[in-house]
Amino acid sequence: MKNYTIKQLSVFLENRKGRLDEVLAILAKNDIDIVAMSLADTSEFGMLRMIVNDPTKGRKVLKEESITAVLTDVVALRVSHETGSLSKAMHQIVEKDVNVEYMYAFANGPDASAVIKSDDPDKVIEILTKNGFGVWEEGEAYKANQFVSNTEA
Repeated sequence: MKNYTIKQLSVFLENRKGRLDEVLAILAKNDIDIVAMSLADTSEFGMLRMIVNDPTKGRKVLKEESITAVLTDVVALRVSHETGSLSKAMHQIVEKDVNVEYMYAFANGPDASAVIKSDDPDKVIEILTKNGFGVWEEGEAYKANQFVSNTEA
């Protein structure tokens, strides 16, 4: 059975010079490819969220360096570059009373992807797929530079 819930690597960072560079260097040294990422900060700390090729290994190598990292279940939506396509997908989720906690998106050729964190990822997957939206399966989502258009998948 295909798994459409993917693991996001979330890293808590002190808001100080060089900390992001340190995390990225550790991941690179351990052959962890970053597929997508988002960085949000406050005056005291930052939250680095990433889809990587091996989230379990990524968490392990960061923890070995005393960096706080957790794995979070998210959904990666496939969305076309058509005006309103993301709005249509989000409308379906809202209509079914599912809360979206945060989201980040990135372009990948003729399509785009949106990483969605919700209070019920399985329900998000069900809503999206029943309404004709594509969702990346776990094996596809972790492959850097492997994202293909909806018509090729």
